[in-house]
Amino acid sequence: MTVLFVTGTGTEIGKTVTTAAIAATTLLSGYSVAYLKPAQTGVGPGEPGDAAEVTRLAGPEVTSVELARYPEPLAPATAARRSGAAPVGPADIAEAAAKLAAVHDIVLVEGAGGLLVRLDEVGSTLADAARMLTAPVLVVTPAGLGALNGAALTAESLKARELKCAGFVIGSWPEDPDLAARCNLTDLPDVTVAPLLGALPAGAAALDPAAFREAAPGWLSPRIGGMWDAEAFTSYWAPAALA
Repeated sequence: MTVLFVTGTGTEIGKTVTTAAIAATTLLSGYSVAYLKPAQTGVGPGEPGDAAEVTRLAGPEVTSVELARYPEPLAPATAARRSGAAPVGPADIAEAAAKLAAVHDIVLVEGAGGLLVRLDEVGSTLADAARMLTAPVLVVTPAGLGALNGAALTAESLKARELKCAGFVIGSWPEDPDLAARCNLTDLPDVTVAPLLGALPAGAAALDPAAFREAAPGWLSPRIGGMWDAEAFTSYWAPAALA
């Protein structure tokens, strides 16, 4: 897996922190890592964006690249249009990712918002870039109520576009999960027909970077380089079925 696209079922659900955890885990395994942010929105010139956060958490060894930046916190196509700047299209993303893949073991491409958020005025999305590279897509999801619908819709969209869903990661697992979150551990793989590949603890980004890097492999499945055991985690947290 040279290039991995990371998307989510929405915004503010832990995509960047999850990507940082994958980067940290990959570096600990001795592989080189590049992080690509095609379109950073809602951040002004000189302000730290997602690329800076991934580097801060995972380590300075990560090669971070940002293709475009738009100051308003909007979908990339809308933000580009309002700023008067050129949008970033799928071909731009695919070309940048391919160049990084030529000199790195793993390239992580983090989208903005969800899979079908528009990149440009013709309706291109992150899915189009992933398809150009025949790259798998990892989906970050919230833990609780409402997660199943967003996860199922994203999985169906990937299937309809003949893209491989690498699996799902819960971007923020609460210290005291409610019933919906606990049930979702069993239901998410069922409704998406894709594996659950990890669960990051709530507040992971607030950890000291050294502690974050040390802990990261314990949040991710061996399929993405970690040591997290989905069966054990689900058995511990999932509620017993009613008789």
